[in-house]
This record gives sequence, structure tokens and C-alpha cells, in this order.
Amino acid sequence: MIHRDLGLTDEEYKAIQDRLGRDPSYTELAMYSVMWSEHCSYKSSRVHLRNLPTEGPHILVGPGEGAGIIEVAPGKAVAFKIESHNHPSFVEPVNGAATGVGGIVRDILSMGARPIALLDSLRFGPLDEARTRYLVDGVVHGISSYGNSIGVPTVGGEVVFEDCYAENPLVNVACLGVIDTKLMNGKATGPGNAVILIGSSTGRDGIGGASVLASAEFDDESHEKRPSVQVGDPFTEKLLIEACLELIREDLLVGFQDLGAGGISCPISEMTAKAGTGMTVRLDAVHLREPQMEPFEIMISESQERMMAVVEPGNVQRVLDICKKWGLHAGVVGRVDDGDAVKVVDGAGETIADVPAVSLADEGPVYERPYERPGWIDEIQAADPGDKEPPDLAQAFLDVLASPNVADKSWVWEQYDHMIFLGTVQGPGGDAAVIRLPDSDVAVAITADGHGRYCYLDPYEGARSAVVEAALNVACTGARPLAVTNCLNFGNPEKPDVMWQFAQAVEGIGDACKALGTPVTGGNVSFYNETSGRPIFPTPVIGMIGVLDRPDAAVGSALSGDGDVLLLLGDTDPADLGGSEFASRVHGVIAGRPPKVDLADARDMIDLLVEVAGSLSSAHDCSHGGVAISLAESAIAGGRGFDCDLPADHRFLFSESPARVVVSCAPDNARQVAEAAEKRGVTVQQIGTVGGTELRFGGFTVSLENAKHVAAHSLADALAGPTIAS
Repeated sequence: MIHRDLGLTDEEYKAIQDRLGRDPSYTELAMYSVMWSEHCSYKSSRVHLRNLPTEGPHILVGPGEGAGIIEVAPGKAVAFKIESHNHPSFVEPVNGAATGVGGIVRDILSMGARPIALLDSLRFGPLDEARTRYLVDGVVHGISSYGNSIGVPTVGGEVVFEDCYAENPLVNVACLGVIDTKLMNGKATGPGNAVILIGSSTGRDGIGGASVLASAEFDDESHEKRPSVQVGDPFTEKLLIEACLELIREDLLVGFQDLGAGGISCPISEMTAKAGTGMTVRLDAVHLREPQMEPFEIMISESQERMMAVVEPGNVQRVLDICKKWGLHAGVVGRVDDGDAVKVVDGAGETIADVPAVSLADEGPVYERPYERPGWIDEIQAADPGDKEPPDLAQAFLDVLASPNVADKSWVWEQYDHMIFLGTVQGPGGDAAVIRLPDSDVAVAITADGHGRYCYLDPYEGARSAVVEAALNVACTGARPLAVTNCLNFGNPEKPDVMWQFAQAVEGIGDACKALGTPVTGGNVSFYNETSGRPIFPTPVIGMIGVLDRPDAAVGSALSGDGDVLLLLGDTDPADLGGSEFASRVHGVIAGRPPKVDLADARDMIDLLVEVAGSLSSAHDCSHGGVAISLAESAIAGGRGFDCDLPADHRFLFSESPARVVVSCAPDNARQVAEAAEKRGVTVQQIGTVGGTELRFGGFTVSLENAKHVAAHSLADALAGPTIAS
């Protein structure tokens, strides 16, 4: 059956027939297939997502538009959003990752914001596999080549390696933008207004991407899906950014939306549904790059670097002239109508499609998928978490430091230009990136964090931990966390255990965001991250944004002053080794229960970090690898050793108890920091001093040079091996 080939079920096809009162044409069916796909309609996730907190004093625009808008200072607003391009990056890593960058940049642009920074959250399989090295090389190249070419710096992110991502890499990209002059919306208001398509021509690349690539499991034949991956052109995207911002500055646009998943079908249905209007689109007016394209191909092609604008008739010529000045093709492809129908006509005036806009955009099926706690999770949680004492504590430390999940990621971020615009106060390698907003004294801190292992062991606790870690990373810079964007990466939602994981994770995110006062501004859900029935770990990635009153007040993670005092803030539970880097790296175990975060303690820690930021020389949260790795990372970053009196106990050194931070400060400031901590009920412990060329832990000593060598070379050396595409 044709509808099944397009990814629609028999029940969904019947619903379309009932809504139209007739059989749909092939073009109409193709439009429904993308708009009702999992990727576009969130049909399996909406019932859970609606429980997330989405409102707050700083939120100007929440979920439902191209990106969330946050007011970071009076009269100063930013756009922030994260999205995935997982499946395309598995099929074709360079273009899959590159067009993921292009798509999220256009989401930000659609809100009237200038894109100023990118984050990437990446996950791959084991590095001893040639296929993984091929994917890493391609994805990093795709991100760097596109971001560098459009002039938007990639300022941070994370890279994780785990066996479950071997055939399902995760490529999540976040973008930050600043509102230049006017906040835009995606509404096609004003019957009689013109509809203008701006940017690249429309081709056959990306056809069915939303329904073919993003809404189904992968199998051994998935490499044959390369024609569904879009091809990016960053130089056209750069022209598109500048031209569209000029159009917005001149107040020439009534409504504005990017073209991504779903192609032309997406903006024409969503913009009219929001406005309560209709629209007529002329296929012969669409600028094509390939001859004899079928109507359905034109309507669902996901060719990149395209935007759709609604323009009053009197401004059409000015819009076209500005686009021409920037070397962009722009043409009137339709008009806004009275009524509520989206109509597609060919060059002869024959109607190819005539469907209610709301039915495409808002009336897709909403599934309350059955979910059930899987029996295997009890077995995993009851298993040995891998906390046996290692025979050599120093070697265990070096083994954890050499883990690809902990080691220096400069091989990745050195390929990114993170200083474009000269607004990057702190770039890759720290807890969070700090960006000075153009023409402003205000700076924002942004980060992206996820806990796949923790969520595998307990999706509720793992999701809460991801929110807390992201908030702490922002707070370590001295910034006050304000809001969240999330990218929720899961397996097949038709499986009850996967839907249970999803429901638990969303509940955990919601509870943590409510407790920390960081509402969710929007994001993305990526289901069907499975290959041949093997799912990824449930992996919610949290993008967090915070605000600093002054860019020069940002606190870094590097040890910076000889003689500074080292303080450990927060409580350590030696039992918190379930899902830890130590257990995985030293004992090859992912089992037990993950650390359980106390949200009240986390809030106190965040408040404390913001309060005492001016007294600190450095701050670095204790997460992957525990306090031993946190100290080592700060030492390596600052080129200074330390002398600490810590228990010679692997459970203390490598415990990943949440809401803990290692800070350094001048001796004269130590009492002030300790008193502030005690007032907030935060445990504070003086653990040592900064200086020297060795890392002295108490039970063992490692030279700073050796630690630096191990951290710097493990990832780079592994990636230097041969690669293979399939």
C-alpha cells in the first residue's frame, strides 16, 4: 500500500480519508506523511511533553515557534534551541552533521535573531572500530566546515563514546542567537499578502527525510538511504542570514519561517494554522534545480538554505531587490487566502492538493503509547556496580583520565573556529561557554549535557542529574541559570520499555526544572534510535543558558594562582559509583543505581556559586570521573599542580555524587567562601593548595606532565587509526 511506503499506518490513512471526506491525492498523501511523521508531529511524545514547565519571568516565547526566546537583561533577548540530526549523520556523516547545523541556525534566524554561537553534543560507538572513526571524522568535519563557513563559532559541547551508539550516533546541535531589532513569528496573517520563497533552489535531496530517516528504526539496508540526506551549502546560508536580517531591520516581513523537515509543506501548513488563514501555492513558481520534478517531490523536498516569508503586496519588490543584492534567488510562490485550506496548483491552474491547514499541522494522531517498567532494569540495578578496589590506585586514575569520555577533546574543538565575532569570553574545554552579547555589557553562559548511562540505569534520576549538571556548569562560570532547551534521544516508542524510559525521563526533567526555576523553552524529540532492534541508551541532552551581568566576571575552570586554596563544595557519597566512568573504564561494568541528586541541595549550590563568583579563581563541577578527575582537569587546563590531602580510597576519589564543585581561591577569600557555604547549608572542605608540577592526591602522586600527556593523546591517537565507511 502506498501510504505504508510513506510511513503512514492504515489507521492514519483512514483518519485522512475521514478528514477530507475522500481519498487523498498522492501529493496530499505525501504532505500528510511528513507532517504526521514522528519527527514533525511528536505524536508519541506530546502527551508527556505537555507536563514540562514552560513559563517563567524571563521567557518571552516558549515551545511552538522556531526557537525559545529568553530575556537576559531589560530590552535584551536571545533565542536558544537544540535539535538532532542523528539518522542523517549515520547515513552520510558529513552532510548529515552539516545540515544539522544549517537547520538549527535557520530556526534561530526565523525568530529574527542573529546566530552567534553553536554547541554540539555528540555520541559515537567505541573508538577501536574503524566505522566509528569514520563517523567521528565525518561529523566533526561537517560541523566545522559549515559553522566556520557561515561565520558562527562553535563554542562548546560534549563528545561521548559508548557501545550502544555504534550504529546510532547522536548529533545534537544547539544554537544561540541575539534579537537584532524585531522578534518575528511564524504566522501567515493578512489575506492577500504574498508568500515568498527565499534562498536555494528546490531539488530531490532530502525527500522524505522526516518520514523515512527520522521516524523509523535502522537496519542493514539503511546505508542505501543516502538520497534522503540533504546537501548543505554554507555559503548560501551565510547570504541568507544577512539578507533576512536586513529584511527584518527594514520591517518588510509579516511572518517568517525556515524550511527544514517536511519541506514546503511544513511552513505553509504551520504558518496558516497559527494564523487561522489559508494559502495557495503555485508549483510553477518554485525555483527548481532539477527538471521534471513531481508535485509531491516539490512539496516535501528538504533542500537546505530556504526560508519562507509573508509580505504585504507593497513591499514585495523591495524584498526581491534586497535578496537579489545578496545574490539570492527569491520569488513569489503564493498568497495568503481567506478560509482555512492549503491549496497547491500547477502551472495550468489545476489543483494538486486542497487540504485544511489545521489537519496537517495540528490534527496529527496523538498516541498514548503503552509503557511498562522493564524487568531487566531491576536486574541491572541489583547487580554489582563495579566498585571493587583497584590493585593500583595511580594506574586506575590514569586509566580513567585516558577514557575517551574524559580525555582532552581538543582534537575535536580545534577544528572549530570558536572566536568568530570576538565575543567568546570562554570557549571549548571548560564547564560552559561564555559569550558576550553584541553591543552589550551582558554575557550569557551556555552548555549541553546528557547522562546516557545514568538514564539506562534509572531514566528518572538520570534525567534529573542531566539538568542539575547543566545548571551547575553554567553556575560555575558565575552565571545564573535561566532556561532549558532539550533534545530527547530514545529508541522505538512502539516498545513499552522505551516509552517507559521516555515518560520517566520527561518527568525527571520537569521536576528538576521546576526545582531550579529553569523552564523549558522548546527542543526536539528523536525517536527510533535503534538499529536491528538494538536501542541506544535513553539520552536526554539538556541545553542550559544563564546570564552574567559582566563578561569580565566570568569564572574559569583552570587553576590560575600558585598558593590558592582548594575547596570541595558538597557532600560525597562513596557509594555513588553506579554508572560511573571508574566502574566502566576500570572494571568494564555499567550497573547498579546512578547517583541520586537532592534538588534542594543543587539549588543551594547554584545560589552559592553565583554569590561567591567574585571571590573565586576557578570553579569546576565534579561529574564524570569524580573529584580526582575534576582536580586533574583544572590542573591540566591551568598548567599548575596541586597538593591535596584526600583519602586514598577509590570510592571517594571516583564517586560521582552530584551537586559537588571544586573551587580555588586566594587564601584571603577562603573564609568568606566557607562562611557563605555554611549559611546556605553547603558542606565545605579545604582539601589542598595549588602549585608545583605534580598532582598529589595523598595516596599517590602523578606528574602534571604525565597526566597532561595521557589526557591529550588517548583520544587523538585512537582517532588516528584507519577508517571505513561501512
